[in-house]
Amino acid sequence: MTLPPSVHFVRLLVAIVAASGIPHAAMADNNGRAIPLLPLYKQECAACHVAYPPTLMPAASWTRIMANLPKHFGTDASLDPATTKDLSGWIHSHAGTYKRVSEEPPHDRITRTKWFDHKHREVSAATWKLASVKSAANCGACHTQADNGDFSERNIRTPR
Repeated sequence: MTLPPSVHFVRLLVAIVAASGIPHAAMADNNGRAIPLLPLYKQECAACHVAYPPTLMPAASWTRIMANLPKHFGTDASLDPATTKDLSGWIHSHAGTYKRVSEEPPHDRITRTKWFDHKHREVSAATWKLASVKSAANCGACHTQADNGDFSERNIRTPR
């Protein structure tokens, strides 16, 4: 069977990105194009939790989160003004603007978005309470490549 040219192009593109050493991520912009995580974003945010893709919430939610870093969900996550400005600009430029993030989630929590609820509707309440999971915010408990920004279903391992 002969593959169409578009399949060969996609395979070539994937090979080029893989060989380049550029960090890749499943995080996609609003047009579906992959966006590499900003190293500063990964350094600062992933120091405490997974570096959540900015596309998962609207800009207004991220603006409030970045403005409230001294009280970041019960933790002081303060950054110097220059770092805050750089991160805020990058996050804002990659914030979600499409249908699944059209509404600001309650308390600016990704785990409270309608999209998150829909994608995780089959996860039992008992799974969220497992010692290895603890909460819905612990993406890495099931998404084995979450630290790389890859939340695809092919890399899920549900804890027992």
